[in-house]
Amino acid sequence: EFVGQSHILAPGRLLRRSIQADQLSSLIFYGPPGTGKTTLARIIANTTQAEFLSINAVLSGVGDIRNCIENARKVRTEHQRRSVLFVDEVHRFNKVQQDFLLPLVESGQLILVAATTEHPGFALSPALRSRCALVELQALEESDLEQLMHRALEVESWSITEEAKQQALRLGAGDARRLLNLLERAGHLRGGTIDVQEVTTA
Repeated sequence: EFVGQSHILAPGRLLRRSIQADQLSSLIFYGPPGTGKTTLARIIANTTQAEFLSINAVLSGVGDIRNCIENARKVRTEHQRRSVLFVDEVHRFNKVQQDFLLPLVESGQLILVAATTEHPGFALSPALRSRCALVELQALEESDLEQLMHRALEVESWSITEEAKQQALRLGAGDARRLLNLLERAGHLRGGTIDVQEVTTA
């Protein structure tokens, strides 16, 4: 059900095969907001047999990282299972925080899946970056946004005029989150059929 990013997720692509086979290596998803980085992490969480841990770098400190590392070690020792740690906005971790992750990433006991809107070459330490595969997500195509729009409208039982649809796609500008938030605001303003005025003022 994932929309877009066919350059990395089309049938036969390495990342798709790795997710389906539950054979991931550490990954860093990077790209503009609203392109599916967190959604991909959720897909991994729903398909992996490993323990899935999740933290947000804005809200988490060294203590939270230590807890994740301890959980990963415990799962490895007691259940002989690996752990997948998803770190959202990983660029907000400083070098010391990033270095806490290195030993388990190096040993393979912890699979790191990180998301960032910043380029890894500038935002992440060379040590962490060199141990992860870099996966770039691109701004969504208009056809991708249109597909998401139709799904959202169907769920809410809303309709939209053609003029409003084109305006929403322009304002979405490749960002699924922006588009869906815009539709939600416009739908609650009007309900029923969304017209261009609601989209413009939402």
